[in-house]
Amino acid sequence: MPDTDDRGGSLAATPAQTIGPFFGHALPVPDGGRIAPEGHPDAVTVHGLVRDGAGAPVPDALLEFWQAGPDGSLAGAPGSLRRDPREQAPAPPERLTPRPPLGALLGRDGAVFTGFGRVPTDAGGHYAVRTLRPAAAGRSNAAPHLAVCVHARGLLHHLFTRVYFPEHTAAHATDPLLAQLPEERARTLLARPDGPGRYRFDVQLQQPADGAFEETVFLAFR
Repeated sequence: MPDTDDRGGSLAATPAQTIGPFFGHALPVPDGGRIAPEGHPDAVTVHGLVRDGAGAPVPDALLEFWQAGPDGSLAGAPGSLRRDPREQAPAPPERLTPRPPLGALLGRDGAVFTGFGRVPTDAGGHYAVRTLRPAAAGRSNAAPHLAVCVHARGLLHHLFTRVYFPEHTAAHATDPLLAQLPEERARTLLARPDGPGRYRFDVQLQQPADGAFEETVFLAFR
């Protein structure tokens, strides 16, 4: 029976949610934090915390990463998060043939560079991806970086930011984004060394009232 509103009128029936929570069911990608090929000698780990405006870790954020390869090439097909179709698993020959696993369609066979990662934060607000340091993509004037999209509770829209690496100091000086930021703001986009083959990059969604953390620079696309 349909529910009624406070005036006694009937409300339209709506379907029940039967498979929630959708975050855990539909969004994580198998091996989503593995962007570099398994066992690659030049692979590095980028990790950090996602914090809210009170400085508390966010345990249910989701981060997506896109990047160029070490040679500046882009692995994805234009306008898509898919890999180049030529490198995907073969299409099923018949309609009723089982579709290849999502991991295979994304090139996650452990042997190729994918250029794409998607990772949730853990209970302590921590994330980690295993990847290769990028080169500048194509004819871009931007310094080498990882593009990051942040989804989290309380956000009406996802947020875009970047991770720059400390090895590219000369390129940072001419990067169109970094060049227009004050030094203290530009620092929020710079990963810092955190041991051999490791970099730390924290995402601060909002500056706390006590100013303990600088809010990460987020980008507006027009």
